[in-house]
Amino acid sequence: MKGFLISDNHDSLVLLRLAGIPGVEVHGPEETAAALEDVLANRPGVGVLVITEKAAAQVPAMVKALRERGETPLLVEIPDRHGSMRQGDFLTRYIRDAIGVKIE
Repeated sequence: MKGFLISDNHDSLVLLRLAGIPGVEVHGPEETAAALEDVLANRPGVGVLVITEKAAAQVPAMVKALRERGETPLLVEIPDRHGSMRQGDFLTRYIRDAIGVKIE
């Protein structure tokens, strides 16, 4: 199973290339959408699609549709070198919203 990165910054791209994961650097929603479509259409061996949070935020409908498909590639959002865009309690809020259990 191969991995592939769609990044909005050069630093994340270089770091994951050093780890053996190829990728592309995108700027703007059009390039991000084109990169996602290219991975889905032309790279059947990709099992894990890594995307930076800022790039994913540029195409939220495509990210949601990819997650709802329930097929490979598995989509993983990562923060960039500036840190996460998510709030500190995003995981507990996600669990509470998904199953209705409050975690303290």
